[in-house]
Amino acid sequence: MRIFQRNSLAATTLSIAFGALGFPSVGLIGTAMAQEAAAKAETLSFAGGKVTVEKPESWKTVPPKSNIVQYEFRAPAEGDQTARVTVMGATGGIDANITRWIGQFEGLSKADAKIEKKTVQKTTAHIVELQGTFKDSMGGGPFAPGPVKKMENHAMIGVILELEGGELVFVKMTGPKKTIDEQRPGVMKMIEGLKNK
Repeated sequence: MRIFQRNSLAATTLSIAFGALGFPSVGLIGTAMAQEAAAKAETLSFAGGKVTVEKPESWKTVPPKSNIVQYEFRAPAEGDQTARVTVMGATGGIDANITRWIGQFEGLSKADAKIEKKTVQKTTAHIVELQGTFKDSMGGGPFAPGPVKKMENHAMIGVILELEGGELVFVKMTGPKKTIDEQRPGVMKMIEGLKNK
């Protein structure tokens, strides 16, 4: 009991000392470190664990708006100008899905899209970037569309991960152009850090 009391007294004294110096308390430091470690450790797994990526720390996990979405995030976690990020496996072909994404912007054609292909380990990433007036479906996704709301000055980064066995994983970020521009480095870092098992 005495040992416990001494340790508690020492921790209390240390917390007071930190506070007097203008630093956060030991308890707050511990909590912050735990939260940071949890964020860094968050790994997304696809195709039965064959492929993993590290989620950018600034993204906040939110409940998917559609049951076909495997993961959904808000990026960044807070603020008025946030983007929606969805991750899911799907079919339909690479070109068909790129065409569908282009069609979600008013008046755009394939010539307006920036399309890049890169190989990371055994996975091919097809990266599509678009900007303009986004026709946001207010329904439950591409297979349950609802009323369309036109969002000016918006952008999209869409990534199709073509896995070694032919499976496809779709990562799609849409939101205000300024937000997409700010979040782009995190998306690219996530794709470039992809790991195959």
